[in-house]
Amino acid sequence: MADSTTKTCCKSKKFRVSSTVWQIGIMMMLMNISYVMVYSFSGLYLKKILAVSIVWIGAIEGAAEMMSHMMKLVSGMLSDFFERRKSIMIVGYSCSVISKILLALSTTFWPVFSARVAERLGNGIQASPRDAIVADVANGKDIGRAYGLKRSLAYAGSMLGGVFGIIVMEKTNNDYGMVFAIAAIPAIIAMSVLLFLVKEPRKRAEEIAVSSKYQFSFSNFKLLGRSFWLLMIINFVFMLSRMDETFLILRMSEGFGISDTFAPIVMIIFNIGTSLSSYPIGVAGDKCDRIKVLFFGMIVLILSDAIMLSAASRVVMGCGIFLWGIQLGSTQNVFVSLIAEKVPENLRGTGFGVYWFTNALAIFAANSLAGFVGHCSSLRFIFLSSGSIAVLAIILLSIMIKHVSKSKVPTVS
Repeated sequence: MADSTTKTCCKSKKFRVSSTVWQIGIMMMLMNISYVMVYSFSGLYLKKILAVSIVWIGAIEGAAEMMSHMMKLVSGMLSDFFERRKSIMIVGYSCSVISKILLALSTTFWPVFSARVAERLGNGIQASPRDAIVADVANGKDIGRAYGLKRSLAYAGSMLGGVFGIIVMEKTNNDYGMVFAIAAIPAIIAMSVLLFLVKEPRKRAEEIAVSSKYQFSFSNFKLLGRSFWLLMIINFVFMLSRMDETFLILRMSEGFGISDTFAPIVMIIFNIGTSLSSYPIGVAGDKCDRIKVLFFGMIVLILSDAIMLSAASRVVMGCGIFLWGIQLGSTQNVFVSLIAEKVPENLRGTGFGVYWFTNALAIFAANSLAGFVGHCSSLRFIFLSSGSIAVLAIILLSIMIKHVSKSKVPTVS
């Protein structure tokens, strides 16, 4: 009997990631294939085909991302209130699929802008409920592992999206519309995975009893806890250094003469770094102090900026882009794992929503700053401003580390 129990325990420890996490990871992989096929060429399409200035491109990217992250706040709160995560995700993924079709049919600025916003709107609606589902089904001791697996699969999809983007662009003789149309196919498959495979996690009786006290109200923000809000301050400052990857593509195109067809190479290199780092970083966070892992990610970003600032060849620039991917896999994994640990279970959607909304404000500022610096001087110097802000984030984390490290979850009353 003892042997049987031991074997069962060993088996449970070996397979600690829920099938739901795998399904969501595969779904994200498919959707990211679609997204990167579009995203790799959207900046070039706006600049070279529609003759949009880089200042406007920065504003467009910032506005689209801000819309996305604002919706993550609302959808997260709604998923907590209705105790339904999957149905809200379906709405979001529907918007993303429709946006691909709209973009494929667009030949002027405003339809392209509308498609870009619709795609990010859909991403925003589904993101917080999706992250909350992972926390709901994950073993508490392995939450970093679960998020790491999800992100590794997602960014593997982003890497494949870059590869497929190059192939389709080359085969269609740089037909942007055809690339955007084909990108809708994996998005539709991802929608099918969500509809037919992903199941809403069941709540335990004690969780239902607690969640019955929760009302849809912004006053619940105070229930997220002091450690959470300090973490959000650190996250906001750090994200000011995280301009959009569109600028990496534009820098490679402008500074190193990479052709439009091979622009997705940037996203491939970036996503290889993120995919390879996400799962090991998640496991490392489960086994040691997550704050130390966060320090590591911030240092990697500074190193990446330094390399891209001084790069004189495509190879060196590629090394900087690879490290840029590693820092994303490191820092975002830590932030979402800490949020899942620090907020009450029935407010996880709200906690993730606040996290993404904080990112929205910072990303809009970061992209606008990058666009301004690139327009006034050179795209090369956006890495100087990014690295400088990241240094400030490390200083801030060093000051607040004792308070942020407190792991006590506040009680909802």
